[in-house]
Amino acid sequence: MPDRHPLRPLWLALSLMTTLPVPQVPLPSAQDFSRASGFYPLAGYLIGLGSSAALGVAGWLGLPRPVAAALALAAWLALSGLLHFDGLVDSADALLAARPPAARRAILKDLHLGAFALGVGAAALLLKWSLLDSVALWAPVQAAVLARLAVLWPMRYPALGDSSLSARSRPGWWWLAVLLALPVLWLPGGWLAALLVLACTSAASAWAASRLGGVLNGDIYGMVIELAELSALLAASRVR
Repeated sequence: MPDRHPLRPLWLALSLMTTLPVPQVPLPSAQDFSRASGFYPLAGYLIGLGSSAALGVAGWLGLPRPVAAALALAAWLALSGLLHFDGLVDSADALLAARPPAARRAILKDLHLGAFALGVGAAALLLKWSLLDSVALWAPVQAAVLARLAVLWPMRYPALGDSSLSARSRPGWWWLAVLLALPVLWLPGGWLAALLVLACTSAASAWAASRLGGVLNGDIYGMVIELAELSALLAASRVR
C-alpha cells in the first residue's frame, strides 16, 4: 500500500479496533495513527451492526431472547477480537492490586490472569449479556460507536511508553470522530447514553491514572471501551 494512500488511516483504524479482513498498513507513521483515531467510531458501527444483526436474526428464527443475547454477545466479541475485553481483565489485575503504582505498571505487562481478572471479566460478560437481553436492536450500534468515540478522551493523559497507542495517536482527528458518532445521538436515549458514557470514561480514566502514577496504556483504553459500552447499554435498557 502506498505511503500516501488516502485510505491508510481507515484501514489502520479498522485493523486496530476489529478483526475484519482489511488491507494491512505497512510501517504506519505517527500521522497515520493520528488520522486513524478519527475513524474509531466507524469501527464501532461495524461491530455494533454485527451484534445487532445476530440479535435480529436470532429473534427472527424464534430463538429465546436470552439465546439471542448470547449470540449477539458472541458476535460482539468476535468482531472486536476480544481486544478490549483483554484490556479490561488485564487492567483489573493491575488497578485492583494493593501495590504501589510502579508495581501496578509491571502487572499490566504480565500475561498471566489473576483472580481480579477472572472476577471482573465474568461480571462484565454477564452484565453485557443481561443488558443485550433487554435492549432494542439499535442499542449495540449506539453503544459500540459512543465507546470508540469516548476512548479518545483518556488519550490526553501521558502515555505509558512512547510506542503506546495514545503516544502515537495524539492529538488525533477527534473532530472526524465526533462527526461520525453524531447520528447515534438521535437514536432513542442517545443523549442520555452519551452523558453516561462521558461520565464513566472520565471517572474510569482518572481513577486508572491515579493508580498508575499519572499514565495510561492500551489496556486501560480497552477497559474504558468496555465500561463505556456497558454504560450505553444500561442507558438503552431504560428507554426501550
